[in-house]
Amino acid sequence: MKILYAIQGTGNGHVTRAREIVPLLKKDHEVDILISGIQADVELPFEVNYRFHGLSFIFGKKGNVDIPETYKKSRLRQLVRDIKSLPVNKYDLVINDFEPVSAWACYFAGKSCVSVSHQAAVINKKSPKSPKIDPLGKAILRSYAPAISQYGFHFQQYDKNIFTPVIRKEVRRKKPVNKGHYTVYLPSYDDGRIVKVLSMIPNVEWQVFSKHNKEPFRKDNIWIRPINNDEFIESMVTADGVFCGAGFETPAEALFLKKKLMVIPMKGQYEQQCNAAALKDLGVPVIKSLKKKHISKISEWVSDGKIIPVNYPDKTAEILADIIEKESAMEFHKSLLGIKKIDFRPIRNNYFFKKIERVTSRMF
Repeated sequence: MKILYAIQGTGNGHVTRAREIVPLLKKDHEVDILISGIQADVELPFEVNYRFHGLSFIFGKKGNVDIPETYKKSRLRQLVRDIKSLPVNKYDLVINDFEPVSAWACYFAGKSCVSVSHQAAVINKKSPKSPKIDPLGKAILRSYAPAISQYGFHFQQYDKNIFTPVIRKEVRRKKPVNKGHYTVYLPSYDDGRIVKVLSMIPNVEWQVFSKHNKEPFRKDNIWIRPINNDEFIESMVTADGVFCGAGFETPAEALFLKKKLMVIPMKGQYEQQCNAAALKDLGVPVIKSLKKKHISKISEWVSDGKIIPVNYPDKTAEILADIIEKESAMEFHKSLLGIKKIDFRPIRNNYFFKKIERVTSRMF
């Protein structure tokens, strides 16, 4: 089978998951790789067939998404040209990890797009949701990369098409030890804010991995380091605890490694707010922002934080085989029925989606 595997390049989680999934797909199938986005710091160790600018959300420095910078770096006309040029019909199956170019190319071609992502789990009705009402954030999450079939990864198996996290072998094969330091990854905060707050907890070594600084430096008990995949894994494996944003892969790996975990969800980011709700249900401490008023909570976590038990077995190959079998059977039935184009109407259920469709259709 010829498969297009499309990866979202905003942040490192999607790329990290792809490093595990792609080699498994390539064992039995011909696989082309597509990546779009400009925020990832982790490299892919295999050939990429399509690289697009895509549509990336730019991290701010105050715990938020930088909306002006996101708009400034968006290239909407180029995005539409890329959608139009992508030959999705040459593939038997398009697997999409929250990637917009391939998803919208499939939409306009009337071709099935299979979402295999964390976001597919977040939007599932049975998954935990943020108590804060955010209709726009919810609509964006549903419309950013439309797909007919949804298979998701989450902190727990909340529904039949939701699976526990893909833990990369680089982490799974490690033997965790505790050298007493704390690993920090808060990409939506600048180094100055992180140093200012964490320096108020002096008897702790903080190893901070920075998205905003390319040169390492030390400030008292804080070590600021540029992001490096191997160094980050080693820091996390040997840490006492992990302090990070409420993304998915890093918290999941910290839980798997039996590390204390504390998270801060990004402001204005619905997915992270939902992740925070799920982690809070598990017993993970969540704080709203990196401010002085939360110092007591951070100090309490350092001194008395608990390890949250989880069970994340290595079933990625089995999950992928099951997904491909189901989707292949679906494609076979459609061919028997003479169905050449998919009706996407069931997923066109919100104003935001209709607006994108209307604007994009004019540009086509």
